[in-house]
Amino acid sequence: MSSASLVGLSDIRLHFIRNDRPVLFVSATCFNLIGIDEWVRRFRFINYLDCFDGAHPNVLSPAEVPHLPFTSIEDINNYLLEHKDVVDFVRSISDGETKPLAVFLMFDQRTEELCAELGLEIAFPSAALRAEVDNKITTTRIAARAGIEAVPNVLTPVEDYEHLRRVAGHLGESLVIQTAFGDSGHTTFFVSNAEEFAAHADEIIAAPEVKVMKRIRCRGAAQEACVTRHGTIVGPLMTELVGFPELTPYRGGWCGNEVLPESFSEDVRDEARGMTVAFGEELRKMGYRGYFELDFLRDLDDDKLYLGEVNPRITGASAMTNLAAFAHADAPLFLFHLLEYSDVDFELDVDALNARWADPANIDAWGQLVIKHVSESVELVLAAPPSGIWRLMPDGTARFVRVQTHRRTVESDDEAFFLRITRPGDYFYEGADLGILITPSRLMTAEFELEDRARRWIKAIRAQFVTRPVSAEDPDVAGQTLEAGNFKIL
Repeated sequence: MSSASLVGLSDIRLHFIRNDRPVLFVSATCFNLIGIDEWVRRFRFINYLDCFDGAHPNVLSPAEVPHLPFTSIEDINNYLLEHKDVVDFVRSISDGETKPLAVFLMFDQRTEELCAELGLEIAFPSAALRAEVDNKITTTRIAARAGIEAVPNVLTPVEDYEHLRRVAGHLGESLVIQTAFGDSGHTTFFVSNAEEFAAHADEIIAAPEVKVMKRIRCRGAAQEACVTRHGTIVGPLMTELVGFPELTPYRGGWCGNEVLPESFSEDVRDEARGMTVAFGEELRKMGYRGYFELDFLRDLDDDKLYLGEVNPRITGASAMTNLAAFAHADAPLFLFHLLEYSDVDFELDVDALNARWADPANIDAWGQLVIKHVSESVELVLAAPPSGIWRLMPDGTARFVRVQTHRRTVESDDEAFFLRITRPGDYFYEGADLGILITPSRLMTAEFELEDRARRWIKAIRAQFVTRPVSAEDPDVAGQTLEAGNFKIL
């Protein structure tokens, strides 16, 4: 990469168009950074699942070889980094002088060791720092240092139900308890009585410390940002789809987002942006650089905005942020993350960029649905829909229009881009990801219920999967591990 300083967005875009340093996104799928390869020369996806059946020019998905059961996204990434085809590919693109950059959704210390062996530089803060920030207990304390309010809470160990009531009685009868790590579908517990506590007592009591919150009537929102040497760049505030039983089996589980200029008042958008900048600057003091996402909770009773949690990484909302209209007009947020790890100087007016990205006129309407298998049944998938552009027909069915590698060519609100995750030969099990549908129309009503159009899309896409029931004793399931629903691959 050039050592000359980049001045402004034109230089930054040109820099990546001419980029000669390989950048590899190693993950289960290409979903989180889909489309970035069109902005960054020599950007490649190294994925366990080939969502495009060989049709994507920049996806390398090596043939599966025997491995231990995956229990996390980190396991998948480490499997890929040890795969001979991936090792050979990395060696073929390394020139011995500049290390290729590696990007991950999740990684751990073993990932760092494998990258060092392969001569890859990880373009993220260390796994240890990310884990520290990702800890929901630590997040609450970081927010307090930044002057950001969380839902009224107490951080405490819990010995039993009686102890819980003693330490958190001032928060009311209905409580929400979170352990330090894990997504909201699995590690957030709603407790109003001893019976509800007993259902999750082992996990709560085993934790060294939990976050016990007052239960409020709230709606979720999400905002992605990037800590750079010139300040924190902030993307648009997005609504979140949470807990819809048509999409996820998990109460409180994330299942999509909307980017809509009218979703929030100007005051709420300004407040969220200010909180995000303040949090980003606190992260900078900790040595954190690059991409992160904040979840907010908006109290429906008094419209107060609280910090929910932080994801110190790219997320399931990153495709929405990086493919939005303002990103195409300027540059995707993720490019500023890469700049922080590209050994190049750049000059940028962050305040001006944030002001432009905050203007509702620069935000177009998009929504995404993350479709999971919502029942406890186990089913073998015999046929699955291809990734690409689909059209919702007047009779409620979906028709495949053409192969496409991301949503850019969706032309109307009766079309959508579908990224298939579950393939023929895979299994449906509770929580399995079928795929992601992205469409240029809103998905929820003003009352935060699913739009009829969203329900028709969900039904139409599900109908494209052909399955047959199986049981744990079925010969086809023997030796298979169906526990991936216990961790997120997106």
